[in-house]
Amino acid sequence: MTPAARQAAAIAILDDWCAGAAPEQALTRWARRSRFAGSKDRAAVRDIVYDCVRAARSFAALGQGEDGRAMVLGRLRALGDDPDPVFSGERFAPDPLTENERREVDVSRLSDAVRYDLPDWVVPLFEASLGNDWRAVAEILKTRAPVFLRVNVARIERAEAQARLADEGIVTVPHRLSETALEVTEGARRVHLSKAYEQGLVEIQDAASQAILDVLGIVPGVTFLDYCAGGGGKALAAAARGAKVSAHDIDAGRMKDIPGRASRAGATVEILSPESVTQTYQVVFADAPCSGSGSWRRAPHGKWLFSPGRLEELTALQARILDEITAIVEPGGQLAYATCSLLREENEDQVRAFLNRHPAWTCVTERRLTPLDGADGFFIAVLRKTT
Repeated sequence: MTPAARQAAAIAILDDWCAGAAPEQALTRWARRSRFAGSKDRAAVRDIVYDCVRAARSFAALGQGEDGRAMVLGRLRALGDDPDPVFSGERFAPDPLTENERREVDVSRLSDAVRYDLPDWVVPLFEASLGNDWRAVAEILKTRAPVFLRVNVARIERAEAQARLADEGIVTVPHRLSETALEVTEGARRVHLSKAYEQGLVEIQDAASQAILDVLGIVPGVTFLDYCAGGGGKALAAAARGAKVSAHDIDAGRMKDIPGRASRAGATVEILSPESVTQTYQVVFADAPCSGSGSWRRAPHGKWLFSPGRLEELTALQARILDEITAIVEPGGQLAYATCSLLREENEDQVRAFLNRHPAWTCVTERRLTPLDGADGFFIAVLRKTT
């Protein structure tokens, strides 16, 4: 595919997204219709599409419209690229620009919500939660997220993992947020095919996600329940540090990959059904369902689906989870509450409300990370019963 043909494909996919399809669904539909597209073409088109989904409002404004064509045009302008070679009207290329599309856009007149690619109602929440940093954080959320690996310290040291990966053309650098974290700087698309990955020496996991587990100070032999386990990333990280790990999720289907991942990593993770959570644990970790606002650059579609009603549903669910798990924390143990949210409503405010409902508990420590720290946004509070 020519560069212009790739842009035209992205326009069609984005129009599908604008009509209500999820980005992945729209990309899959296009791929099925476009057997001629090679792997490099598919990767390039995917990158264009997700760039546009992340920055849909600002790109559309720069492109003088509200559809896929406007977003692709706006992206080219944001990158400082001349759009005319793309919008040439030649075979497989988008039609030439109209006079209206050639008009210069006064960016200074755009609202903050448009410039920083947020729903209007989210801007006040970001400002209240992040203070003067909110614009810088929102700007980062418009960009592609780095790829991070967690080194399986039960099997290999970080420096040796780097060397193994480098032998396979995957270049990494240590990341300051966690001693187990590596940032992939070259060869990210090779990770899944690497021997280091297949042998369970590394796992894909955001550096901030690794850092919040560091807060718990897990030691070998501690009993650890990952209460909202999902795919099991935190459970596997705890197992690598020697914890005796159990995993639970209200949706058991979300945990289907844990046995295979644990086998690859040489770890043991007990899978629990909701009715089988009967004992107590020294550490109960709840990475609760949340807005995902700290990771919107990885899942930008969620940003545009987020609503006040959904925030209300989530905060009610988070409070219910916190109340439920108090009964399964051993005396003197730790209740760890985490989200990948940037919003006070889901983080600090949620913890303060819990402490008001449960005066026998205290907050031992809190940590908030934002994309300004170099990875996703995460929050963790470690709570302990005092009597």
